[in-house]
Amino acid sequence: MAPRAYWKGYLRLSLVSCPIQLFPATSEREKIRFHQINKKTGNRIKYCKLDSETGEKVETENIVMGYEVSTLGADHRAGLLR
Repeated sequence: MAPRAYWKGYLRLSLVSCPIQLFPATSEREKIRFHQINKKTGNRIKYCKLDSETGEKVETENIVMGYEVSTLGADHRAGLLR
């Protein structure tokens, strides 16, 4: 797929008009991605999502958005967003 122009316009020099198009300098394929690396070993750092109560790993498909409700003198309660 050809890149699309960010901007199209004309550059006017006295009696001459030249069409101008601005294109992105990089594509999705050429993007740089940074990772966190262990300084001592050079290995990449991985993140695990763990259940705060059980300590077990939670799969991505089992994670939903939620909110926390806090009232004075009461325990915290969590609600799920659907």
